[in-house]
Amino acid sequence: MRLPLLIVVVSALSVLGCADDETQRRTDDLRTFREEGTLAFVRPPGDTLRTIAIDIADTDAERRRGLMRQRSLGYDRGMLFVFDTVDRGGMWMKNTPLPLDIIFVAPDSQVLNIARRTTPFSEEPIEPAAPRKFVVEVRAGFAQRFGLTNRTRIRWTRSN
Repeated sequence: MRLPLLIVVVSALSVLGCADDETQRRTDDLRTFREEGTLAFVRPPGDTLRTIAIDIADTDAERRRGLMRQRSLGYDRGMLFVFDTVDRGGMWMKNTPLPLDIIFVAPDSQVLNIARRTTPFSEEPIEPAAPRKFVVEVRAGFAQRFGLTNRTRIRWTRSN
């Protein structure tokens, strides 16, 4: 009689332990925004269209992770990817649950092209129109709302 009760208790504790591990894993997967600088989108005469706080991805690990698993993003925030080399490397939306505007930027800080309202979780590559040095990811609709075009430039600074 005691053996079946013991099996039930051990099984219940195992399930609770797994649930706690799963909850912790999900919590660890949720990416938190780290404000590491500011970025201004500037129109040709020099007028600022919008300034945002940025999380800077400048290592391979940070660039791979990007905004994966980020569930929300205000119009006042974004992620700046800084690449070591200038090339035609693209981006994708794998494990990214919210649509984004992806802005490809040349080494001289001019916007090359904007992929508007990208598809969440897509593994399709999103390519720059020409070799890029930077990529800015912002909430979908940002580019239209603030009037970004391929004549827009970026100016950014790191907080630290």
